[in-house]
Amino acid sequence: MAFLDRSQLVETNARPPAARGKELFAGILLVALLATVGIRNVVPVDALAPAIVTLLFGVAALTAGFALLCRRDRFRIMWFDLAGSLTFIGVVLSVLIEPDQMVRLFALSDQPE
Repeated sequence: MAFLDRSQLVETNARPPAARGKELFAGILLVALLATVGIRNVVPVDALAPAIVTLLFGVAALTAGFALLCRRDRFRIMWFDLAGSLTFIGVVLSVLIEPDQMVRLFALSDQPE
């Protein structure tokens, strides 16, 4: 029963480890959604969109910084793609922001509107 002995099998297809870009992107967007739910109770409703966009740009900058530290080219490209797509989502969402919403986000006045 030599054909049942699998100890002699040799793997001929040595693949490099798979890059988990889609799962990582979904995880980062899930964390951004949870942070948005948390921010919703802290900032006014008008300032929610600018806060989300600022959060997306910050996460994209951290992701790009991590990509610069990464040594393997394959993973580096994945991290740069992830940072670029987060930046693109931030730019698309920033189109929906009115200029006076940005002023309210950074205004420190306690006056009623």
